Amino acid sequence: MTAGSIIIGICYLIVQLFSNKIIASSRMGPARWLSFSGGIAVSYVFVYVLPSLHKQQEDYGDKAGGLTMETELYFIGLIGVIVFYAIHKAADKAERQHPNGEGSFFWIQISFFGLYNMLIAFIVFGSDIEGVEAAFYGVAVGFHYMAVSHDLWREDSRRYEKFGRYILALGIFIGWVAGILIPFPSFVLALIFAFISGAMILNVLKKELPSEENAHLPAFLIGALSHTAITLALKYMFDW
Repeated sequence: MTAGSIIIGICYLIVQLFSNKIIASSRMGPARWLSFSGGIAVSYVFVYVLPSLHKQQEDYGDKAGGLTMETELYFIGLIGVIVFYAIHKAADKAERQHPNGEGSFFWIQISFFGLYNMLIAFIVFGSDIEGVEAAFYGVAVGFHYMAVSHDLWREDSRRYEKFGRYILALGIFIGWVAGILIPFPSFVLALIFAFISGAMILNVLKKELPSEENAHLPAFLIGALSHTAITLALKYMFDW
């Protein structure tokens, strides 16, 4: 366990437990903050997640020889999209039936997102990236955790504050520890990465792109363009 992984893990837990207080106390205001975060998330998906998924598929195909269809990981990513889309639709239906948040679906949704947080943390800490690359992409994931937390808080703030944030933080902690201490074969990591990539792409495009009434376009553009520019520059400098 490196000092960097400890720092990133602690930061993730702080973000998960106190994200809504961080957003509320910021001078930027929720609209600017979430628009900026959404811009970073969109950039992260298109300049890191999708290229990484493509590279993982190429590596997976090379190791399996002629036994692959060259699309296995994309299919797993599609399953991630379908699963989490079904969860979102069920949550929307439950919210219409219980607009005050008293429905039992809260527990199903928060459990799935606890698993979601765990798998993301597992990939972050279980992969072989380190140093500047790990720190930079760790920041993007931290913003993603913050946006997911705020979205769940808006749906049922009372139960989220009392129970939900701790369940999500527990997911991060389990993924953090498992990623550091438990070695997994590279093909298992590739399958998990593909599944969580599909889920992340859906969450970013469906939940983190700011709606028209809540969007702050300059903040969104600053987040998206600055993260993209820095990512491309670092990829060029360090040959990621």
